[in-house]
Amino acid sequence: MIYELRSPKHIVPGKKYPALFVMHGMGTNEYDMLSLVDGLEDIFYIFSIRGHLNQGQGYAFFTIQGYGKPHRKVFDEGINKLTHFIEFASQNYSLDPSRLYLMGFSQGAIVSMTLGLTLPAIKGVVALSGYIPVFVKEEYKINPNKNLAVFISHGEYDQALPYEWGRENNEYFTGLGLPVTFKSYPEGHTVSEKNVLDFREWLLNDVQR
Repeated sequence: MIYELRSPKHIVPGKKYPALFVMHGMGTNEYDMLSLVDGLEDIFYIFSIRGHLNQGQGYAFFTIQGYGKPHRKVFDEGINKLTHFIEFASQNYSLDPSRLYLMGFSQGAIVSMTLGLTLPAIKGVVALSGYIPVFVKEEYKINPNKNLAVFISHGEYDQALPYEWGRENNEYFTGLGLPVTFKSYPEGHTVSEKNVLDFREWLLNDVQR
């Protein structure tokens, strides 16, 4: 997969670093979310991943057949590609296998939560305005890291993906016995400045757990 890398300026030989895998929303690209994580490369290896599908002027990780319903075959393919990329990065960079994080907005949040639910290697997920597909809950093998922590945020006036879906994400992860930080904002389908401050603070605190 194509990706944009941001890494610590001074790599200490033999040291393992936490990693943050960033997934964009539908129709954008690997540069779209870099401003949200600017400066975090002092601590994390940051891999901002381009979706493998062409979508308008940009890219996507999956296609949709209806409201809140991804095409299952295409979705599965996207999840497999992202899983293999995380494995590739873990083998080719000095990453701490116990501190792997996922972050995404909209479509990126959807794949981030799915990967967090199914890959025991993942320590944390930042899901900004997404949902968990029904078939993931019902048919995927749910096997999260026992130490997985989740930051979920959603705009109260989101017209693309309803606010209620954000609440359902919170309830689902909480029901699995996992620690969830849920934040709502008086916004639409976007990431506010306060949202950025909140998830960055959460990440910096959690990576020291």
